[in-house]
Amino acid sequence: MLDRLAHLDWIQTYALPWSINLLLAVGTFVIGRWIAGGIVAVARRLLTRARLDAILINFILSILQGVLLLVVVVAALNRLGIDTTSLVALIGAAGLAVGLALQDSLKNFAAGVMLIVFRPFRAGDFVEAGGTSGVVEKINIFSSTFRTADNREIIVPNGAIYAGVITNYSARPTRRIDLQLRISYDDDIRQVKAIIAQVLKDDPRVLADPAPFVGVAELGEHSVDLHVRPWVATADHFATMSDLKEKLKIAFDENGITIPYPQMDMHQRLVQVPDPQKSA
Repeated sequence: MLDRLAHLDWIQTYALPWSINLLLAVGTFVIGRWIAGGIVAVARRLLTRARLDAILINFILSILQGVLLLVVVVAALNRLGIDTTSLVALIGAAGLAVGLALQDSLKNFAAGVMLIVFRPFRAGDFVEAGGTSGVVEKINIFSSTFRTADNREIIVPNGAIYAGVITNYSARPTRRIDLQLRISYDDDIRQVKAIIAQVLKDDPRVLADPAPFVGVAELGEHSVDLHVRPWVATADHFATMSDLKEKLKIAFDENGITIPYPQMDMHQRLVQVPDPQKSA
C-alpha cells in the first residue's frame, strides 16, 4: 500500500508535470516553427515586391529564419523548466566573439548589401573600382567578380569596392571620345578641321547629336594641338576610338598634313686648342 502511494505521489509530483511540460514544449516548438515559417514567407513576399536582389533576399531570409528558430528553441527549453538565461548569455558572448573575429567579413557583407540595394553597377557593366577595371560578372554578398579585357577573372572584396571611387563606364547610353591631334604650324588649320569633320561624318557610329567638337586646344612649342570630341554609343566607344585614330592618320597622309614631333637643333662648334709645345 505504501509503495503504491509512493508511486502515485511520484507520478503526481514528477512524471505528470514533466509530461505536461514536455508536451507543452513540443507544442511550443511546433507552433513556433510554423509561425516562424509564416513570418519568413511574408518577409519574402515583401522583399520580392521591393525588387531587391535574389541573393540579398535569400541571405536576409536565412538570417531571419535562424533568429526565429533560435527564439523558438529557447522558448521551448524554457517551457521545460530549463534556465535559459545562461544559454542566452553564452549565445550572445559567442556572437560577439565571432563578430570581432570576422569584422572584415562583416564589413564586406555590409558593403555587399549596399551594392545590391543601391546598384551603382550591374552585372555586365564595365566599371573601374577596387583598384581594378573590367566587366562585372557577379555581385555576391562578400565579393564581386570582374572579367578583364584580357579575359582574366578578378575577385574583389566588396569592402574595397564600396570604400573607394566607382567609375561606371556603362551607366550612360552614350560616351564621348577625347582625341588630341597635333598639326604643324605650316598646315592650313581650316583644311585640317574640314578633313576631320569629313572623317567623323563618314563614320556611322559617330552621333550627330550631340554634335562633334573640333577646336584648338593649345598653341604648343612645336605644334598646334586640336581637340576632337565626337559622341558615340557606349558599346561602340573603344572600337570607334581606335578606328578614328587610324582613319585620321590616313586622311592626314593623303592630304599632306604633317603630325610634328618634338625636335632639337644641335649646333657643333670647333674649338682650336693651342699646342703646348709650340707655346714653349
